[in-house]
Amino acid sequence: MIKRAICTTLSLLLCFSLFSLNTFAEGEAGTLSSGAPFELKCKSAVLMDATSGTVLYEQNATEPLPPASVTKIMTLLLVMEAIDQGKTKLDDQVSVSETAAGMGGSQIYLEVGETMSVEDMLKSVVISSANDAAVALAEHVSGDLDSFVQQMNQKASELGMSATHFENATGLDDTAQNHLTSALDIAKMSRALLAYPDILKYSSIWMDTVRGGTFGLTNTNRLVRFYQGATGLKTGSTSKAGFCVSATAERDGLSLICVIMGAETRDERNAMATKLLDWGFANYAQYQASERVPQSIDVVGGTQSSCPIKAETFSCLVPKGKASAVQSTLSLPERLSAPLEQGQIVGKIEYTLDGTVLGSADITAQANVPKISFWGVWQRLLAQLLFA
Repeated sequence: MIKRAICTTLSLLLCFSLFSLNTFAEGEAGTLSSGAPFELKCKSAVLMDATSGTVLYEQNATEPLPPASVTKIMTLLLVMEAIDQGKTKLDDQVSVSETAAGMGGSQIYLEVGETMSVEDMLKSVVISSANDAAVALAEHVSGDLDSFVQQMNQKASELGMSATHFENATGLDDTAQNHLTSALDIAKMSRALLAYPDILKYSSIWMDTVRGGTFGLTNTNRLVRFYQGATGLKTGSTSKAGFCVSATAERDGLSLICVIMGAETRDERNAMATKLLDWGFANYAQYQASERVPQSIDVVGGTQSSCPIKAETFSCLVPKGKASAVQSTLSLPERLSAPLEQGQIVGKIEYTLDGTVLGSADITAQANVPKISFWGVWQRLLAQLLFA
């Protein structure tokens, strides 16, 4: 017989008074009361759980501000999407236009007519924040820079980045009039970029080269070298924007996005990012469900007597030290009636913590089971009589 319920209850209840117990399942987004015993000396800041999009800390998070080269997160996102969609490949050669070669600021000194692979240009943008490579990639993906910027703003709208307006693909703001975004919006587009894990192969590099090893790249994000678990993602600074960063890090399965905008110095920006990430890792943990369900369920009146089933994966953010107190309850009938369709929801597992529902995981049928016909019933009975 299949068990009616699986319920795992652990009695360990740890004191956790720093913040309210609100939790969010994977795929949802929300805000936890930060409870952080500090304010950061910057214009705005956000700490977000990369898995769920839950905001763990916010400080002036929605004010539109100049983002400097953190803009390039959106540029990189559109390039990674183009690669994923087969519009370009990492080994495709990008020809450098006069516009791209003429970009100032951080650059790898591309020359008009020079060619370089998409991958080397990606590395140059991610590691060294090269403006010339960013523009060359934008033109390669969209044909011209204006079209690419339109795509940037369209993508921002799709991601719910309500405080964002892009005017260029680099973040250079000497002549920009309304090139703005918010810390919360940066966290949103950073999370979208992290959906392409290959980007971390570049953003976690400390030093590398392009042009066949003749031109060196050094990561503008010092956290990659000096912060435990740092994976990226992008820094930026101008006189208007101050010092900004979207810093990503992972420890023990918990992936965090920390955004700092408008710090006064590079060192203060890095120190605040470190402080906020440390606080996040010290106070939160990723709960990953490990419950097992029966491999199949009995089916009445079907062409098959059983159907394979599977529970979807479930994870959520919980206060650190509380993962062992999460309880799960299985809701699944002993048998089902045909017909069944593959993907049909047949049950669920509900997860709770201290009486609060964290979320649930659906259990679905993994095969089609048509209803048996009268002739099928007759054949089955005849077989039983003949081979009994």
